[in-house]
Amino acid sequence: MASILEIENVYTAYDKADVLQGVSLSVNAGQITCLLGSNGSGKTTLVRSVLGLTPPRAGRIVFDGADITHLPTHRIIEAGIACIPEGRKVFPKLTVEENLRVGAYQERSDKATAARLAEILQIFPRLAERRTQLAGTMSGGEQAMLSIGRGLMCAPKLLLVDEPSLGLSPRLVKENFKIIRSINERGITVLLVEQNVHQTLAISHFGFVLSKGRVAASGNPAELAAQPEVRDAYFG
Repeated sequence: MASILEIENVYTAYDKADVLQGVSLSVNAGQITCLLGSNGSGKTTLVRSVLGLTPPRAGRIVFDGADITHLPTHRIIEAGIACIPEGRKVFPKLTVEENLRVGAYQERSDKATAARLAEILQIFPRLAERRTQLAGTMSGGEQAMLSIGRGLMCAPKLLLVDEPSLGLSPRLVKENFKIIRSINERGITVLLVEQNVHQTLAISHFGFVLSKGRVAASGNPAELAAQPEVRDAYFG
């Protein structure tokens, strides 16, 4: 299967200290690939590297056949990567519809934007019901839906989802993961960055475990669950 994202021997540093140390991984087109790891493992730094927010000092990142290692962030977004940030980060004083339209800010066709908006509101009926509501007055679960919907408004080739379970109740976490799976079933490739190993492995096709800035394990969900490093860290 062809990969859409290749991270090759990446070293990323803050000041002079390397956080990522020779990380290599790939994301297959059309699949959900997960990146597991505890706090401090380097997951956030990897996300920042892919998005060009903290460019690698060595190695390279290839997306859809093009080297994006040192592109500015807006060019990386233009190339087809959308990020659902950790903590949702909706614009609290904008309405649901205004938040969604922000996601299509690079789209010049009003017709295309309107078609995407209609599609997102069909995927998320709750957002359609609250179209004129201020995002800051919504529940955490509704804001999570809004954040995902906003990411989809740019019609991405790859959706990078950072810690979608953070701060949500178990019921809403389950609902959120169900939404991520349904988005993948629509043909969108997903890189899912998470600590919640049970829910993540349940919807992923392949995964990597990051530990102290290095890839400690990789494999399909059954293989990962069986590996000592993963079992000891996550399953006790």
